Amino acid sequence: MSAIGSGDSPLQNGGTSQKADDEISLIGILQVLADNLRSLVLIPLAVGVIVLIASFAITPTFTATATFLPPQQQQSSAFGMLQSLGALSGLAGAAAGIKNPTDQYIGFLRSNAVQGAVVARFDLKARYEVEYLQKARELLKAKSRISAGKEGLINVEFDDKDPKFAAEVANGYVEELGELLNRLAITEAQQRRVFFEKQLGTAKDNLIRAEQSLAASGVSAAALNASPSVALEGPAKLRALVTAQEVKLASMRAYLTAAAPEFRQAQLELSALRNQLLKAEQEQPAGKAGSNDYIAKYREFKYQETLFELFAKQYELARIDESREGATIQVIDRASAPELKSSPKRGFMAVGATVAAGIIMLIIVFTRHALNNVSTQAAGAAQLQRLKASLRRTIRRR
Repeated sequence: MSAIGSGDSPLQNGGTSQKADDEISLIGILQVLADNLRSLVLIPLAVGVIVLIASFAITPTFTATATFLPPQQQQSSAFGMLQSLGALSGLAGAAAGIKNPTDQYIGFLRSNAVQGAVVARFDLKARYEVEYLQKARELLKAKSRISAGKEGLINVEFDDKDPKFAAEVANGYVEELGELLNRLAITEAQQRRVFFEKQLGTAKDNLIRAEQSLAASGVSAAALNASPSVALEGPAKLRALVTAQEVKLASMRAYLTAAAPEFRQAQLELSALRNQLLKAEQEQPAGKAGSNDYIAKYREFKYQETLFELFAKQYELARIDESREGATIQVIDRASAPELKSSPKRGFMAVGATVAAGIIMLIIVFTRHALNNVSTQAAGAAQLQRLKASLRRTIRRR
């Protein structure tokens, strides 16, 4: 008992041996680093200096940035009421398919329509020396960055070796987007404006033809005794009101469902107008239209005149609503020629090359040390020879 108690236990001997092995391995690592210190320091530094010198041969790139506020769309009163419900407004927006309008305008900027217009405007095919439009668009996209900030602003960045040209292209993006928006009807008011603009043009042409036909018919005593201005203006105006209401319903189908209160109200108004027109036509039967039928031509003239006035009013209302929505691009910062280059970042390149070279040198040094240790042992040397033979056979097979 006393002998066992006075000696070191096996557990204690194992712990001491493990600690000694750790100290030896750490000392061995430090010894390898010390033996190769010059290579580990000088070679990475030399690589960093070479990369730094080579970076001066790279042509600098300049980045120009244009910032603008996209058109702001006003929400309808119905959606405003849903937003007041708090958490339910998110479900309502998801159900209606409402997305962030900023993403929509970013999509416009990245579209082939805008990028193709930019390519043609600045003749990028000749500048980049490419034959096809698609290749020019790809190069333009690679040099462009379009992003949106939390404030709702959109940034357009463009890289080029010429700072002035970089600013011109960045501003060209914004201007071509404005041209595209002028051709598109995005908001509800814009859709109404485009719709009634077409209807107004058609009504104007019809009014001119009716006026010319009325003037060519002549005025007879019978026509004067019939007093068409008194007897026929009422039915003609009612007919025009019915037509205008039908056109209004057709335009509302583009942005309202059949169950919407506004749509149902418009249907009730159309039904009432049709009933009034039917009653007026029964009280005053329509005359037969002919080349010399002044009454019929006067009725047609008053109908087209009233229709033109109604479409003109709807068109003006749509234009007013469109202007209230702020459907214009508001440029916050026009791109100007940058004074400082954005690349190459010479300091970053030199430091990165130095670190990478240092890591590679560490791998080389420790790999060479491990191979030297293996080759000094008989068993290790045999294993190394077998490994080399296997590698040779593999290379020969290939």
